[in-house]
Formats: sequence, C-alpha cells, structure tokens
Amino acid sequence: MINFLDISYLQSGSEKQQKAYQVLTEHQIMKKLAAFTPVLAGTIPINIDIKSSDLDIICYMQDKTAFTKTLTECFHSKKGFKITAHPGFQSVKTNFFMAGFEFEIFGQVIPTTQQNAYRHMLIEHQILLERGEIFRQEIIRLKNNGIKTEPAFAQLLGLKGDPYEALLGL
Repeated sequence: MINFLDISYLQSGSEKQQKAYQVLTEHQIMKKLAAFTPVLAGTIPINIDIKSSDLDIICYMQDKTAFTKTLTECFHSKKGFKITAHPGFQSVKTNFFMAGFEFEIFGQVIPTTQQNAYRHMLIEHQILLERGEIFRQEIIRLKNNGIKTEPAFAQLLGLKGDPYEALLGL
C-alpha cells in the first residue's frame, strides 16, 4: 500500500504525478502548510485524473484564523486566488492556479486521515488494485464524460444510494 502521507511516491508515478511532485516540492507547498498536516488527496495520487483534475490538498484546520492567514500569506498572489468559508462544514477552501495546475486546499476541523476525501481515496485505491487496469480506464472514461469520481465508482460497482456514503460503507 502506498503511504499517501508522504508525497515521495509521486516521483515514480505517471508523468502528471511526477510533475505534481516537482511543483509541490519546488514551491514548498506541503512545507508551507505543515502546521495543518497537509495530505494530497483526490484523483492524481491514485492515477485516475483527467485533464481538468486539480491538486486537492486537505488540511487539519484547528484554528480557522491561523489557517486563513497562512493561505492568504502564501498564495494570495497566485492567479485566481479565492478563499471560501463553509460554516456548516466548519471548513475553509482556497483555489488558485500555479505552475500549470489548479490547486484546491481544503481545511476542516477533522484530522486529515479522518476526512472523507482521504478515506474515499484509500477505498478507491484499494478497489483499483483489486479490479485492475480495465476498471481504472473505465473510471477515467466516465470522468471524461462528466461523472464525478465517487459516482463513477458507485456506478461501476453497482452501489445504491448516495455514492459518497456508499463508498465509505465498503
């Protein structure tokens, strides 16, 4: 199993994963976010990304003010920089573009390894290992047709109900 808590696995991955590693390390993104236990999540780490896939970094935001301040200080000059607070989820999200990637940095008052984005990624990775390359290509095909990741998995696996909840049930 890949240790998703350390981005060094990206160095030996796909071309996009290697480029992501280069950008993350050259710009010291994870180092800048270190106080918030950042984890790269989403489709790029598990190699089911499509052209429009962004770099999703989840963070443990214990102090909303400190997190927002760090995001602003580190990334305010980046193209498209925007911060959005989601009080219902007790979360903050920032989006921006840098070095050929769209970034989404998401902070929540839940430790990163307990956040749904991380849990979904681990489950999806395990399914991909079990189901193989044809299944992975089918997920990518569905994503290219506009279906989000979790609904694509649910569709191929025949899961019923809310695809986000159904995946967590696996």
